[in-house]
Amino acid sequence: MRALVVDHSAPAHLRLAEAPDPRPAANQALVEVRAFSLNYGELAGLPNQPEGMVPGWDAAGVVVAAAADGTGPAEGSRVVTFGPAGAWARLRAVDTTELAVVPDEVDLGTASALPVAGVTALRAIRRFGFVGGERVLVTGASGGVGRFAVQIAALAGAHVIASVGRPERGAGLAELGADEVVVGLDTVAGPLHGVVDNVGGPHLVRAFGLLGEGGSLQSIGATSGEPAVFPPYATVGMHRRLEAFTMGGNLAGDLGYLVGLAARGRLDIQVGRRGSWEQMAEAVEALFGRQVAGKAVLDVS
Repeated sequence: MRALVVDHSAPAHLRLAEAPDPRPAANQALVEVRAFSLNYGELAGLPNQPEGMVPGWDAAGVVVAAAADGTGPAEGSRVVTFGPAGAWARLRAVDTTELAVVPDEVDLGTASALPVAGVTALRAIRRFGFVGGERVLVTGASGGVGRFAVQIAALAGAHVIASVGRPERGAGLAELGADEVVVGLDTVAGPLHGVVDNVGGPHLVRAFGLLGEGGSLQSIGATSGEPAVFPPYATVGMHRRLEAFTMGGNLAGDLGYLVGLAARGRLDIQVGRRGSWEQMAEAVEALFGRQVAGKAVLDVS
């Protein structure tokens, strides 16, 4: 099959090449991939991946062989999938616990943007508990996770503050449900009930200081690349939590919930860049250059 494989001598450490077809385990469906989306974490890790492997976490396509153990959707089903690798190829074997059927109302390419960014946002917001009427801050709100977090918190009734790095990056966030769109954190006042932090570094330290009694900061990323240095006694005082976040697995139920919201028009899956997988290097450059508002999606031609 054709696939994007790791090649450390190629642009973005990737090249289109022939790779062995996957052999599904009994609990895996074989999916013909139609499109996939890109995530900062998987791209940042490419320099450390072995030559010839097929990377990729998120993909959507059509089931060409149902799982042998009888779990999961039937052949011909349109699905969105997640896995630790193998998304950037014509064929993908995926655990049936990590996929969901995509309604006809949702484009497969658009659905491919959901797994990591959408489920991360959903599970991070859930950690805050009930957020109706509470003030929730999302930093790095213009990115893929950030745009989902703004919408999910707003759907849950929170007062959402969306923080971005530049004024132009805030375009469209109010329409997604943000009550306030700010540049940086200088104008944000506490107390906050929850923070979804994508940025890390000094931003994380400042956001933690804005939490109120019992508040929680979910650290889901560190795109600033800077250390978070807390001044003395910054972590002493009222009860508030800085929590390490990992998305985890078993995405099927949450993927089904999110794609259902999208089908009913309640979740806007923001695709800021879309093209052919032959344009992978350009897409990677745009993503790292902060030129993509939302998710980057590539179609498997």
